[in-house]
Amino acid sequence: MSQHDVQKAVNILAIETSCDETSVAIVRNGREVLVNLVSSQIETHRQYGGVVPEVASRKHVEVISEILAEAFAQAGVRLSELDAIAVTHGPGLSGSLLIGMVAAKTLAMVTGKPLIGVHHIAGHIYANQIEHEIVYPALALVVSGGHTELVLLAEEGRFQRIGQTRDDAAGEAFDKIARALGLPYPGGPHIDRLAQQATAPIRFPRAWLEPDSYDFSFSGLKSAVLAAINQAKMKQQTLADADVAGGFQESVVEVLVEKAVRAVRQYGARQLLLAGGVAANHGLRSALKARCEQERIPLLIPSFAYCTDNAAMIAAAAFVKWKKQQFHPLDLKAEALLSLEAW
Repeated sequence: MSQHDVQKAVNILAIETSCDETSVAIVRNGREVLVNLVSSQIETHRQYGGVVPEVASRKHVEVISEILAEAFAQAGVRLSELDAIAVTHGPGLSGSLLIGMVAAKTLAMVTGKPLIGVHHIAGHIYANQIEHEIVYPALALVVSGGHTELVLLAEEGRFQRIGQTRDDAAGEAFDKIARALGLPYPGGPHIDRLAQQATAPIRFPRAWLEPDSYDFSFSGLKSAVLAAINQAKMKQQTLADADVAGGFQESVVEVLVEKAVRAVRQYGARQLLLAGGVAANHGLRSALKARCEQERIPLLIPSFAYCTDNAAMIAAAAFVKWKKQQFHPLDLKAEALLSLEAW
């Protein structure tokens, strides 16, 4: 990238439709968020107790044009003033990804601007760069409904996954325990709220796996919590929901925090980045802050608005590719199982 390009304002329009949020953002130079609109489908999917892929796709179709028009109006930016069109092309729900892809390709074709495909998890990681300066090498703890991973960033735009979930992702486990407690979908925020009210959190097992492993497993913990709830019912005993939620969350958070801190030390990371929808969890944020202060590890956490799925994070990651002129052809495909290493 030339010195002229460095000084020039780079406006990237980004579209995110990987699951059940339709989001459009326009971000300048990867950090200045001119607009970041999110249309949530939570109320629609709540009646089903989870995301229904076919319904999610239809909802994206219904709102994408309106949100695009509103984004331009709010940002005060014209099509001709864009420098690139970015879009999430994986991983995610195939039908949902396709809606965003079609919209982005259409804009790229009409404007003649380059198309930049972005990995959804790379977006979550680079959400941190909207408000902070990332120093490499860095380590990212990614915690969401579908992913629980430790990712090493040796340099900008280079990812190496050193740990992943072997079964349920943390966010998925939160939703399943919430359902067992009769809490509405999505369950994570409700578990987090209840956990803060616990007076005697129930002690549940911690899944550390092998001593040197950075992988995660929450299926055993989920089974232990469900067993405790069912045994109490059989004995006609009552477990306080807050104590169940508190014990469950403590178990998840302790494993996440300790493995992340250990990985930072082993790989010589200069920063720890928290990323993903579960980054909005108060219990995880506070525990990670306390542990990192104790260990003197610089910690970056996105604002709540950039934790859950949003297009601003996709634009932030796209700017990394824009600087390297890494563009995609218009026949770019949606990939439901896209690898982060090949982002």
